[in-house]
Amino acid sequence: MYAKLLVEVGVEELPAIPLLKIIDNIKSSWKDILDKYMLSSEFEFYYTPRRLVLIHDAMPLKQADSDIELFGPPTAIAIKDGTPTPAGTSFANKCGVDFGKLSTTLDRGKEVLYYKSKKEGVDTVLLLEDMIKEWVSSMAFGKMMRWGERSDEFIRPIRWLQVRLNDEIVDAELFGVKSSNFTYVHRMKSFEKQEVVKVSDFENILKNGNVLLDPNSRRELILQEFDVLQKNNDITIEIDEELLDEVVAITENPKALLGSFDQSFLELPPEVIITSMKENQRYFPVFQGDKLSNHFVVVSNALTNDYSKVISGNERVLKPRLSDAMFFYKNDLKRGLKTDGLELVQFMDGLGTVADKIEREEKIALNLANKFGVDGKKISQAIRLAKADLTSEMVYEFTELQGLMGYYYAKALNLDSDVCLAIKEQYMPVGEGGDLPSTLFSAIVALSIKLDTLIGLFSVGKIPTGSKDPFALRRAVNGIVRVVLEFDLPFDIDAMLQELSAGYQEFDLEKLKAFMMERISKSLDMNPSIVNAVLGSGESDIVKIFKKCAALDSIVSGADFKDISITFKRVANISKDVESLDVDEGRFELDEEKRLYREFKEITSKSYDSYEDNLKALFSLKDSLDNYFDKVMVNSDDISLKNNRLATIGQIYNSFKDIADIKEITI
Repeated sequence: MYAKLLVEVGVEELPAIPLLKIIDNIKSSWKDILDKYMLSSEFEFYYTPRRLVLIHDAMPLKQADSDIELFGPPTAIAIKDGTPTPAGTSFANKCGVDFGKLSTTLDRGKEVLYYKSKKEGVDTVLLLEDMIKEWVSSMAFGKMMRWGERSDEFIRPIRWLQVRLNDEIVDAELFGVKSSNFTYVHRMKSFEKQEVVKVSDFENILKNGNVLLDPNSRRELILQEFDVLQKNNDITIEIDEELLDEVVAITENPKALLGSFDQSFLELPPEVIITSMKENQRYFPVFQGDKLSNHFVVVSNALTNDYSKVISGNERVLKPRLSDAMFFYKNDLKRGLKTDGLELVQFMDGLGTVADKIEREEKIALNLANKFGVDGKKISQAIRLAKADLTSEMVYEFTELQGLMGYYYAKALNLDSDVCLAIKEQYMPVGEGGDLPSTLFSAIVALSIKLDTLIGLFSVGKIPTGSKDPFALRRAVNGIVRVVLEFDLPFDIDAMLQELSAGYQEFDLEKLKAFMMERISKSLDMNPSIVNAVLGSGESDIVKIFKKCAALDSIVSGADFKDISITFKRVANISKDVESLDVDEGRFELDEEKRLYREFKEITSKSYDSYEDNLKALFSLKDSLDNYFDKVMVNSDDISLKNNRLATIGQIYNSFKDIADIKEITI
């Protein structure tokens, strides 16, 4: 038997960001609770700023009956001379029956006492209160609050509760609030509670009360209204998905409205205006063509026949925000790009100030500029000015604009375009999949900053452990790898770390190398044994690692490689006992020896356009190797002959090992 279940937890306005962070957990938690209570069924989860809702169309009215099996002590211990021992009677008491009701069974080869009973399922109505309390307590919002005289806590005070099963009110209580058959609609529609006679009427009651329960419906409505505004005003609305999610979470009756601000504010860098609108007001920026317009879109939760006052109110609120930004911007332009004060800003214990960090970054940047043929004088200027905007008023107000504001201030000073761009792109890539620096010059600046952070923090023992990485060093390595690959830079990790770490206090370089190699391994989406094979060859150049892995993966993925691998596994196994690789061709006795070595020398004498071509050529030795192993006794009784044959196989194995250690490959 099944019934429709409605659970509505009514709250004061939920903060959007904490809610959105745990939305998936809220849904999965209820699913886990259903499984735990043996009431698994399909359900929908909805939320608005004032409610969390679960709806089941077919909730089981009762748990299924279940069998309970209890295994007791061995009968040899439980029964003596036909009479139950204390161990036997104790087990009977545990089962709640007379000893005579027990039976026996085999457990791991021994005869033991056994009792099987049926447990009748509990009615769902008796379980719901505990289930809902468990569900609500699982919501880890972070910062919680208490209200009234209560000692328990939740993200916001709970004001009403509906727990309904087949239209009946379930006797349940949450935070002192008892279940009822009432809900609340949009505040601007009515402050009075609304009776929900039938659960099937719930969503319509909310809809008539200007509450769209389904967040997906609210999202669709907002996007539809965006389309209308764009067509009617010949504009383009920049849709930030995270901002859209937030707006969906804070509205019950969304209405997209177009507002404007004074054109004089367009003197500000567009990113400043956009950041101010998004961060402070949750407005969507508007473009006309490819330029930022002096308009914005606000999604209102108001309910009115005249939205003009809502628009003008939001325009009034935005004006002082942009006025402050203009004030900061003009002050910063007067001051120019200066690093005064950075010597007072602490970077990290053991690594000094931000000014000290700049000094270290410059040394790394000059080293890389020399290696990669970039103007060292310009690189020094870019590094020295890259952090200058940290002391600006604008970055103090909007920290996320660091680097970007430095770019605009550098442009205002008519600095070299490469220097300006490098300041802007110094933190790239910011995250996984983030944009990369657009020039080699910018890439060197970005690499220098990441390398100093990585080497510096390892040198003072700030090493990530487990899932903890407070300084985002894994992200720094990922960024270094992506930049190096993008610009095809020779970057031998062993040599680079040895060279660049000279300016830091002594630490275990092998730990840092292992950390970087581990990140590289994780970034390669392929058979892990292929990566191990390449790294097992001793390769530590980032670009070569990726190229060798790609080449080997292409061959190993082939349908015939399993057959090929048998031969070359044998080559690898034989080679582990080889002490010398000196081959004396005069000692060859059989044609198979001569043929194999001749083909091998011909292959290794050529140059190849790619690692894949080189590997294919080496793997083409399969037939000759098979003939060799069929006709030639490698472990000859003649020691000198044996060593010569082992050296032949060893040379072949070593040629593979220049690219990858083939013994590591598993398929």
